Amino acid sequence: MDIFSFVITVVFVTASGALAPGPLFFETITQGAKSGAKTGLIFSIAHTIVEFSLIMLFALGLITIAKTPEVKLIVGILGGFVLILFGTFQIYKSILSKSEKESEKKPSHHRLFLIGIIFTGLNPYFIIWWLTVGAQLIIIAFEFAALIGVIFMYICHVWMDYVWLTSVAYFSKKGTNILGTKWYRPLMGIFGFILIYFGLTFLIDAIN
Repeated sequence: MDIFSFVITVVFVTASGALAPGPLFFETITQGAKSGAKTGLIFSIAHTIVEFSLIMLFALGLITIAKTPEVKLIVGILGGFVLILFGTFQIYKSILSKSEKESEKKPSHHRLFLIGIIFTGLNPYFIIWWLTVGAQLIIIAFEFAALIGVIFMYICHVWMDYVWLTSVAYFSKKGTNILGTKWYRPLMGIFGFILIYFGLTFLIDAIN
């Protein structure tokens, strides 16, 4: 496989993971409505730290350990509980009687970074994707140019996360400004239920 074909393959295949709606996507909408594009940037950095570390571990031969049922069960249960907790808290905040100034309070950079880490590291679907579809890309990249090939593969992939999440956060902020506070809290409540749905799905999949 030549380098051009390799890049095209990575971009199109990883788009299935990068652009798929998931917990981090919906949380980007939620927090992006408050803080704008910087939310997507911070989430992307946090996501990159977890994802790149995971990919390098896989490339170094730990993919077999990560595929064990025990590891999948632990990640699935932890991820499920965390998402349910976040979703419940978000619904709770959405129904509280707050002033407009309070409801639009922006989260700190540290909090956004922590959310990005949690929603990436405890997302079983994210890990499963790299254990299946992504694992094949890692193998191809490793055969292409060893660890340098894996790093190059990741660079070809990760830019999509930054463009996608930053864009989603930016337009979420614009959407909030257009909709106004009246629609903000109900919308956040809906996304809270979506997070709970993901959490329950993760738990059920892990148990099964």
